[in-house]
Amino acid sequence: MRYLTTIGLEVHVQLKTKTKMFCGCAVVYGMPPNTLTCPVCLGLPGALPVMNKQAIRLTILTGLMLGCRIAETCKFDRKNYFYPDMPKNYQISQYDMPLCLGGGVVLHDLAYPKDAQKSIATADKVIGLTRIHLEEDVAKSFHLETATGIDFDRAGTPLMEIVSEPDLETPEEAFAYLTALKQTLLYGIVSDADMEKGQMRCDCNVSVRPEGQPEFGTKIEIKNMNSVSGVRRALAYEIQRQTGELEAGRKLQQETRGWDEAAGRTFLMRTKESAHDYRYFPDPDLLPVHTQDLLREAQAFMPELPAAKRQRYVADYGLTAYDASVLADDLALGTYFEEAATVAASASPAVKPKPVANWILNDLTAALSADAKTVVDSPVPPAALVELVAVIESGKISGKQGKEVFTEMFGTGKAALAIVKEKGLEQVSDAGALEKFCDEVLAANARVVADVKGGNDGAINFLKGQVMKLSKGTANPVVVGQILERKLKG
Repeated sequence: MRYLTTIGLEVHVQLKTKTKMFCGCAVVYGMPPNTLTCPVCLGLPGALPVMNKQAIRLTILTGLMLGCRIAETCKFDRKNYFYPDMPKNYQISQYDMPLCLGGGVVLHDLAYPKDAQKSIATADKVIGLTRIHLEEDVAKSFHLETATGIDFDRAGTPLMEIVSEPDLETPEEAFAYLTALKQTLLYGIVSDADMEKGQMRCDCNVSVRPEGQPEFGTKIEIKNMNSVSGVRRALAYEIQRQTGELEAGRKLQQETRGWDEAAGRTFLMRTKESAHDYRYFPDPDLLPVHTQDLLREAQAFMPELPAAKRQRYVADYGLTAYDASVLADDLALGTYFEEAATVAASASPAVKPKPVANWILNDLTAALSADAKTVVDSPVPPAALVELVAVIESGKISGKQGKEVFTEMFGTGKAALAIVKEKGLEQVSDAGALEKFCDEVLAANARVVADVKGGNDGAINFLKGQVMKLSKGTANPVVVGQILERKLKG
């Protein structure tokens, strides 16, 4: 029997604010445990919360970037549950009046895993969003050999929850969704979204049902995923597990499961709670929020989004759609390219942006990857790379020599022209000097000359090679080819 899969994701994103959601404690990653706390985020009796305006503004900005409707009025609620990492025994969250409703995330081709990019079922599929609401993060538990330690530094950090519609159908689409969503968050500078640091975490809701069954299958949640690739693997396992259960005639129950990365399997944590189990009610210490002024402020910070940037790179710089996508997918890489393109346009003579993009996407990214560096740490700044491209385009050195020069630039930080002069790499383009080299080679290879004149055009490449050898690699191969063509076929 064929089964259909339905996936929805709940993504928790820590916002890039200086202080926590309801108190003045700093938000800093990696500090000693329990050093960034106060009576409010520790939930001590009598402590009263005060809303973080910037957190609300950043949540609204996220909603704008994702095409959401921004609520004119929202409120905060208490979500009641007992867990060691929840100091108040309730979490301040939003229930029936969240900040953002609707919207969607577009799954562009490069957001998919590389091994799935050639088999995308629906190009630019839009995954709908149910809501984005704002809440406070909980503390972090450390499970030791004989005890559990709690670090309350994270408790109270502003946390967005971005809830998707059940529009995802494969683990690969879930991978693309998280990749595209993270890209948008980085563009808006609303979060660093580093999953390894817990700044972006994901709960996966997945169900399977026999094809032809109209209602969804039993929803099972995989909790607290902390990597995009891990989400893909966990969903693939869980889909296979649920399908196996149904084929064996067993009934699935709604439950929450964890993911064991080492074992490559999910495991039962608890049966799933429903919304009424949390006994939501409006927080009596916080007034409703009217968003009109905050909305206007957020609109002023709207960035150029990745899709618009991809289109601009094609239209303004003449890049291919693929090259534009790769550059726009990485905010820092796109910034590097645009700085280089600006320098290239003002050079004399001007350098075209396409060869500059080629060097960035091929040689620079490969060198950075091999050296475990990011483009922000590149030892070759944009202007230096443009100088190298200009030297090659002018014919002073060949593309092959350019790669040698680039390696030296990356390793030493020296300028391209300085390296060319030090190594004596500048090509000879003087027609008079090259004529002599060509005449010597033609005189020494009468049989090859006869082959060329007899119609064997490929034999001229041998003659070009001999000229390059005679000139010790300094001859301009383009000019050499022109001279040989003229002498042999003119």
